[in-house]
Amino acid sequence: MKHTPRVIIALVLFFFIAQFTGLLVINHYIDHKKTIETKAVAWQPLPYNLERPEVKNQSASFIYITIAILIGTILVLLLIKFNKPFIWKLWFFLTVWLTLAIAFAAFINNIIAAVIALIVSILKLYKPNIIIQNLSEVFIYGGLAAIFVPIINLFAAFMLLVVISIYDYISVFKTKHMIKMAKFQSSSNVFAGLLIPYEKDKVQLNQSSISKFKIKKSIKIPKKQSVAMLGGGDIGFTLIFAGVVMKDLMLQETVLIGFLKTLIIPFFVSLALSILLLKGQHNKFYPAMPILSLGCFVGYLVVLII
Repeated sequence: MKHTPRVIIALVLFFFIAQFTGLLVINHYIDHKKTIETKAVAWQPLPYNLERPEVKNQSASFIYITIAILIGTILVLLLIKFNKPFIWKLWFFLTVWLTLAIAFAAFINNIIAAVIALIVSILKLYKPNIIIQNLSEVFIYGGLAAIFVPIINLFAAFMLLVVISIYDYISVFKTKHMIKMAKFQSSSNVFAGLLIPYEKDKVQLNQSSISKFKIKKSIKIPKKQSVAMLGGGDIGFTLIFAGVVMKDLMLQETVLIGFLKTLIIPFFVSLALSILLLKGQHNKFYPAMPILSLGCFVGYLVVLII
């Protein structure tokens, strides 16, 4: 068992809440009235005059996303090599602000959403604590998915999970650069993902509380740790897959039924995460995405059956 039962339950619960919230955000940006009229999924424009990437062939969209991920990885590794944490922090801040603003705008006025997102982003960067960290992570990936789900079809969503799972395996077991990137995040005092403290009174996230842990995408924590971690990619990629399934269901079901059916996928992914955390050993690194992707595929099969 990688963590105590209490920590595992909290981590899985926050993961599911992030998936649920993300689907609410995605659902908001679907133009249901136009979708019914045209019998094709229509989308509300993003706030703040933002534009989604233009993709002529949605089946090939996973290729573009994969290339973007590889470029991002190279850039981060260059920042590590030349020790430029300031650039990483600026990149991190702008990304968090953008995705939070998009997510919050699904529920409140655009201007208010942008202001709240700015405040949360500043606190996340300069005054980090467990509450700000986890609450922001619950919304961030919904904003990210609202950008990418409209340009991805089901085939591309499947292929994206396959490619990311292979990448995760290689980055953990072969090149091990995921570990190097995670350590760079900790040294910069920022972390993209969920954090669950072992001690109820330990709410501050700072250099000393993270740097002594070995951090990775599928989260390996030593026995004397005080914080359990789950990487943001594990939340984001599985949410994008569920969002793509949901948008297809909206052509066949009512909004409520389509949404409820989609929740089957986060349920099975959360179950897969639970198994990973229960069966994982303290002193081993495990790529999370292959297991979580399997949970997505099983969940989708169940959706088709019912």
